[in-house]
Amino acid sequence: MGKSVPQCLRQLDIRKSVVGLATGAGAIYLLYKAIRAGIKCPPPLSTTSPICIARECPGPGERALPQEAPVPEASSLGGPKGLAIERERHGRDSGELRRLLNSLECKQDEYARSMILHSITRCVYLLEAEASACTTDDIILVGSMLDDKDNSVKIQALNTLKAFSGIRKFRLKIQEHSIKVLELMATIWDSELHIASLRLLNNLPLPDFAHPQLRRVMPALMEILQSDYILAQVQAIRLLSSLAQKPDLLYDILNCQVHSNFLSLFEATQPGNLLFEVLVFAERLSEGRNTPHYRAVKWHYNEQSLHEALFGDESRLADRLLALVIHPEEEVQIQACKVIVSLQCPQDMARRPSSCQPSHSYFRHGQ
Repeated sequence: MGKSVPQCLRQLDIRKSVVGLATGAGAIYLLYKAIRAGIKCPPPLSTTSPICIARECPGPGERALPQEAPVPEASSLGGPKGLAIERERHGRDSGELRRLLNSLECKQDEYARSMILHSITRCVYLLEAEASACTTDDIILVGSMLDDKDNSVKIQALNTLKAFSGIRKFRLKIQEHSIKVLELMATIWDSELHIASLRLLNNLPLPDFAHPQLRRVMPALMEILQSDYILAQVQAIRLLSSLAQKPDLLYDILNCQVHSNFLSLFEATQPGNLLFEVLVFAERLSEGRNTPHYRAVKWHYNEQSLHEALFGDESRLADRLLALVIHPEEEVQIQACKVIVSLQCPQDMARRPSSCQPSHSYFRHGQ
């Protein structure tokens, strides 16, 4: 009653400030809780995701839940009803892989075919029982996608065939596509396609009927090896190392033309995994050319051949190998030593260490 008007106004301003501060603090706290809950909450599954391996898969007689209500019904299995992986775990066929294969038979655009094949690949890896229940007709269907005009479809088909190649009963049928795979690898210069093709080939025992085609694609393999794409290089060198152990292909590999800087693959600056594979390749070539069977023939090589780059009189391979003996990675050191031993000691004399003499002058400059 006895307060003046200015005093009342000041008190009113103070009350407003206190209320405003409390309101602001409360809002900040609520915002903090909302952000914290958002961080902890897992992201929702995309209904348009091509990876449908763990999506709602209605079983026989069931109806799929509408997208507006994706919350699955609880089941006695302790998880969402209809999950493909959950059904697989409990011995129930989700039907997911079969639905995908059936949809592949329908007319689809390139993107849809690519996504369906991608999902089939995931299913083959994750739903083992359903993948094993597939038939050779399914392999033929996937293999037919190698003739698609779109490269992305070809790549996904190659990945799907590789997934199926892990199942023994499908290997012979997949081998029938090896000629086509080699043709794609040699005629289409695409790094992703090269990787997919080579991974499939490296996962299969190549049949003898593929050897003529292998001879034809040898230059392409060498070009991939000398490219700048590490993943493709590693896959190419693994395939070449495997082929180097086949006597009827050894000369074709050694006489294949290479770039003048081929030995740069043996430089210590290369990635360790690539260096290791290149050294394994060199060791197998050295062992192969030192066998009595191979040495019984006088072979002739062109001047730009792989043989001259590695084993010719002007080769500087010795310098590269000696530098790799002190490489930071132990497996590279060991493999470099193995190559040195194979160069100095022919295979037919390896059983007689006391009489083993250098077979050539490869290390004159390195010693």
